[in-house]
Amino acid sequence: MKIDHVSLTIFTWDGIPRTSYHAGSFTQPVSNLGLLRIRTDSGHEGHAFLGSAANPGSMDGPQLIRWIKPLLMGANPLERQRLHGRMLKLSRNVSYRCIGAADVALWDLAGKIAGLPVHALMGTQRTSIGAYASSQLLPDVAAYVEQALHYKAAGWCAYKIHPPTDPDTDIKICAAVRQAVGADYPLMLDSTWSYDYYGALKVGLAIQEMGYKWYEDPLADEDILSYVKLRQKLNIPVMATEYPAGGLDTYPIWLTQQATDYLRGDIPNKGGLTTMLKTAHLAEAFHMTYEIHHSGNSLNNLANLHLALAIPNTTWFEVLLPDGAHRYGLAEEFHPDANGMLRAPSGPGLGAVLDFEMITRKTEAVLD
Repeated sequence: MKIDHVSLTIFTWDGIPRTSYHAGSFTQPVSNLGLLRIRTDSGHEGHAFLGSAANPGSMDGPQLIRWIKPLLMGANPLERQRLHGRMLKLSRNVSYRCIGAADVALWDLAGKIAGLPVHALMGTQRTSIGAYASSQLLPDVAAYVEQALHYKAAGWCAYKIHPPTDPDTDIKICAAVRQAVGADYPLMLDSTWSYDYYGALKVGLAIQEMGYKWYEDPLADEDILSYVKLRQKLNIPVMATEYPAGGLDTYPIWLTQQATDYLRGDIPNKGGLTTMLKTAHLAEAFHMTYEIHHSGNSLNNLANLHLALAIPNTTWFEVLLPDGAHRYGLAEEFHPDANGMLRAPSGPGLGAVLDFEMITRKTEAVLD
């Protein structure tokens, strides 16, 4: 069996709500995605999306076709480890977003060849997982309180705050949300790499007393020295490693320096499910939690769900708000049920139902 076709269909993503997450980060109303198709001479076809609301697929697409397509053509699609290793060696020429898309498509293809969902290929650990709502940047304290209460009432398992990133303001928001949802409802804080050490310590001590479950990315993404000092002062779990781009070899320094309590990763920053599965097992070896970061588009996030179902050491599934900035291109989206749970897909591969009619109608270009 050989790969005999690789192409990328660029299609328009419009109607995206203007959404802030931290200073200088927001989505534009129009972007595009790339539908990656990897097909074999047996007729099986794997899919992935390249791009997000913030990073159009057309930005990275030419790199994927120029560098990754020649590597894949004629290869055995089941040799994912070998292919992933070769793709990582191209990281000076192609983005990890491209590598991640190709890796997801290869997992989807392997599942379809085997007639199994991806989580079963990895080794199913569970058949459902709870979802948590992960806020965008909201205008004021009242808006965070309202959103947290809404998702609690809807049955979601937890709520995470992305705050304005001023320490004093953030503490007020965290306190107001805690008071509103009660002492037992799980809350987390993601401060998006925004504080200096002293601001991070101030906020960490405050939310620790409020019973927050974890404290995510309070410091600059590679400020390992300050993370080490911060962990020594706090009892709340500190979580880093989400943003630095790269494969498995970017994690050991965080472990050897004892700079984080949890590990974290996603498809576009780490180069796909293959890296993430290895990292989850690495965390398990150290009796650590591996929390999965949202991954920017519907197929990536569906792939995240398969991974979450295949590992024992993750807590909940992240759903970044608002949906309109992260869901697009599927005819059937996946959503938490009335108990806040996401159920295991049962179809082969990712089990996705793509909206091919819409993709065809909104096609901007085909790269092959």
